[in-house]
Amino acid sequence: MSGISSFPLSTKQPPLILVADDDKTIRVLLRKAMEQEGYRVVEVNDGKQCLDAYETIKPDVVLLDAVMPVMDGFTCCKHLLQIARNNLISALSTFDTDSALKNTVISKIWERTPILMITCLDDEESVNRAFEAGATDYVTKPIHWPVLRQRLRRLLQQAQVYKQLEAANQALHHLANVDGLTELANRRRFDDYLNTQWINLVQEGSPLSMILCDIDFFKFYNDRYGHPAGDVCLQKVGAVLSLKAQKHQDLVARYGGEEFAVIMPYTPASGALHVAAMIQAGVKDLQIVHDGSLVSQHVTLSMGVATVVPTWESSPSDLIVMADKALYQAKAGGRDRFISSP
Repeated sequence: MSGISSFPLSTKQPPLILVADDDKTIRVLLRKAMEQEGYRVVEVNDGKQCLDAYETIKPDVVLLDAVMPVMDGFTCCKHLLQIARNNLISALSTFDTDSALKNTVISKIWERTPILMITCLDDEESVNRAFEAGATDYVTKPIHWPVLRQRLRRLLQQAQVYKQLEAANQALHHLANVDGLTELANRRRFDDYLNTQWINLVQEGSPLSMILCDIDFFKFYNDRYGHPAGDVCLQKVGAVLSLKAQKHQDLVARYGGEEFAVIMPYTPASGALHVAAMIQAGVKDLQIVHDGSLVSQHVTLSMGVATVVPTWESSPSDLIVMADKALYQAKAGGRDRFISSP
C-alpha cells in the first residue's frame, strides 16, 4: 500500500485514549501503562460518562470495561457506534446522491474510532456479545500487559490508516469534482448534480432553475491582458457567483472556458431572475477594467435564465437548451444583460 506510512506517524499530538472503567485501580494501571507508551489518557467511571467524554474529546481509541454501573460497556459500545453513525449522517446531510448510495457510503466508512473492550468476562456468550455490540477487539482481566499494548498499537495503526485513506479519498473526490482554477464545481459535478436534482424534483413536482453565464468578449480580454490576468478574472467572477447563489442547494459550476452555470433547485423563475440581477450587479461592482470590450469599460456578463418543473417525459438537457437559447438571445441583444427563456 504505497504512500501509507507505518505507525508511529508524525502527528501534532500523541494518540488520545479514553478509558472507561469503574475500578479506580484498573484505571490507574491503564493510565500508567498508556502514558509509558507516550499516549494521552482521559479516564471516566462509567458508560454514561464515556458517552459524554467521547463527543467532547474525540479519542483515537476507547478502552471500555464491560461491567460498569449506570451503563454497562455493551450498551455504551452500541451508543458509541450510533453516535459515530449519526455524526456521519449529519455530515452527509447535503450529500446529493440517491439514498442507496448514501447508505453504502455510510456503511463502509462510518466506524472510525476503535473500541477495545476489557473485562473479566471470558465466556463465549460475553465475547460474542461484545463483538455484536460493535467492539473492535476484546481482552480479558487480569490484563496481560504486553498483549494489551500490542493490540492497542495495532488499533491505533489501523485507525491512522483509515484516516490516511479517507484523506486520500477526499483529495481524489475534490480533484474529480472541482475546477482547479476557480475552485467551483467542474463540468462533471455539474452534470451529476443536475441529473440528481432532476430526479428529486420530478418526484416532488418542484421547479428547477438554471443560469448560464458568459463573460463578454473574454477572448479580447485574454489577448489584451494575458492569460494569467484572465485566470484572475475568472476567479473573481466565479467568487461573485458563489456569493450571490445563496441557498445551500444551489450549485455554481465552471461550465467551460469563460462560461459558468448556476443550478437552483426549488427556485421559481422570479427567484432565478433575482439571482441573475444580483450576479450582474456583483460583477459590475468588481470594476475589472476591460478595454477590449465592445459594450463596457469593465468586465460584464451575458446570462440566459430558464426554469422548468421536471417531469419523466422531459430531461435535464431540455433545461440546458432553454438556458443556452436565452444566453444566445442575451448576446444577440447587445450583451451585458440577462434574458429569461419563455
